[in-house]
Amino acid sequence: MSEVTILAFALIAFVGIATPGPTVLLALTNGSRYGVKRATPGMIGAVLSDFVLIGAVAVGLGALLAASEFWFSVVKWLGVAYLAFLGVTLLRSRGTLDLPLQGSQGTESGATRSIFIKSFLVAITNPKGYLFFSAFLPQFIEPALPQAPQYAMLATVFASIDFAVMFGYALLGSQAVRFMRRSGSIWLDRICGGALLALAGSLALYRRAAS
Repeated sequence: MSEVTILAFALIAFVGIATPGPTVLLALTNGSRYGVKRATPGMIGAVLSDFVLIGAVAVGLGALLAASEFWFSVVKWLGVAYLAFLGVTLLRSRGTLDLPLQGSQGTESGATRSIFIKSFLVAITNPKGYLFFSAFLPQFIEPALPQAPQYAMLATVFASIDFAVMFGYALLGSQAVRFMRRSGSIWLDRICGGALLALAGSLALYRRAAS
């Protein structure tokens, strides 16, 4: 795999990742609520999901979802339900200035796991991710070369860019909340919650391309 190929992949991946999606919105919200350091587990969860998604595509799961209406629907509606749950949770929030991670060590540990799990699940329950990688990644794979190292390289590049973008959004959220009053932080949660509900609606209307 040439450096030019990797650079082209990185540029296209950056454009796709920087466009606000569920994990980016969660990074923004977590950054505003907890600060960048405590939002990091969510970024790690999203990065881990990148490796899971690309690994699944490498072994053919993306092709299975593209071919099977049943399994596509199962994953899709799990994703819709989870995005809707997160959106409603943010809409009902009392504001990011509550900083719910402050407290006992046990409470912080539980909240850290929750942040990690939310970001991880929101990615792996989105069938569009599997289909996107199934269509996108093969364009950068050299058929004559061993494929596993190539998929590993693309996964590493994608995950690195994903983490950097999420870090930027989390930093933006942590800085923005400093200038907000309580009502402003509530509206930030509501905007992100509404965006997640809109993404849930978009996913609900998403249809598998006919084979």
